Amino acid sequence: MRFLIMGPPGAGKGTQATAVAEHFGVPAISTGDIFRANVAQGTPLGVEAKRYMDAGEYVPDSVTNNMVRDRIAAGDATDGFLLDGYPRTLAQVAELDGMLNDAGHELDAVLVLTVDREAIVERLLKRAEVEGRADDTEDVIRRRLEVYAEETEPLVSVYDERGLVVAVDGMGEIDEVQGRIFAALDARTED
Repeated sequence: MRFLIMGPPGAGKGTQATAVAEHFGVPAISTGDIFRANVAQGTPLGVEAKRYMDAGEYVPDSVTNNMVRDRIAAGDATDGFLLDGYPRTLAQVAELDGMLNDAGHELDAVLVLTVDREAIVERLLKRAEVEGRADDTEDVIRRRLEVYAEETEPLVSVYDERGLVVAVDGMGEIDEVQGRIFAALDARTED
């Protein structure tokens, strides 16, 4: 199973990606986790990525594309993967298409978590308080949501035209959302 999980920042993608990947026996590949690890380690990629992340902007495609290409070529991703945080732009869709085509693969589904925008702002402010995330101020959160709406949300239409979108209500308790996701994806894989 090769698929993507999409939704605005704070939709619960990271939380759900781990469970969904385990359910299907594939690795969860999160660009956010990779960026944060590089920032924490102070690598050149991390220093560059941090400038963009702190401003609520996306890390440039050139950096992200190479990182994803290497990761999905890793041995544990041979039989499938779940990508979280990539692609985020139309140019990255074309890059991913090329990566998959070169490997003789294609996407099986694009899981889209739908959520209420104001609930997301509240959720992220609460997470910032609990986890001490300095980058999650209300202004940065709202900017990240704007960037998502401008640059990433249009990708849902692209994947919908390809018949790949599986939209799931991302509001509610983690277990409830997880149940809806499993039911929707299991139904798709049985078709």
